[in-house]
Amino acid sequence: MPNSKSDIDVQKFADHHVITQPNPLRKVLRRMADDDIDDPVARAEKALADMSGEFKQWMDIEVGRLAAAHAAAVKAGFTKPARDELFRAAHDIKGDSATFGFPSAGAVAESLCRIIEHAPDLARVPTDLIVHHINAIQAIVHQHTKLDTISMSNELSRRLRGVADEYLAHVNRDRPEHLEAVMAPSIAPAD
Repeated sequence: MPNSKSDIDVQKFADHHVITQPNPLRKVLRRMADDDIDDPVARAEKALADMSGEFKQWMDIEVGRLAAAHAAAVKAGFTKPARDELFRAAHDIKGDSATFGFPSAGAVAESLCRIIEHAPDLARVPTDLIVHHINAIQAIVHQHTKLDTISMSNELSRRLRGVADEYLAHVNRDRPEHLEAVMAPSIAPAD
């Protein structure tokens, strides 16, 4: 809805004009008393803290879903639906892991997503490469309780990413559009 000329404030100066439009959001703004301080960030952090006891259980469910998607893909072959479900399961872990306290699992899941996305033929990917990614995610989620396992998780995710990148660079050597994506830095959060 255009403003009428009378709603616009124009201040004229020798070398410029300042035009101020009315803010239509002022009508929906609610003023709070000074003693009634509401901190939405603090409320969100408290809600996350209240739910944090469930994060491990949620990650266990996501890891089970990933293992089931892989088992189904191995059994039925890497058809488009099987490949898509495997990708979605890995992608969900990548997205949820940092919030749920498992950033190393997210880094491994991102590496697995890259394999699924950039391998020319998923059926030709060495079986161990996919299995090692899934096993690493399971181990990180199930053993993520001690400080020494956290540093080991970080090293494991780094090495798996290196092996995956080396494989993808090799199989995509004749596909420059994929090579560029393969060589891009990780976007998954790290510890």
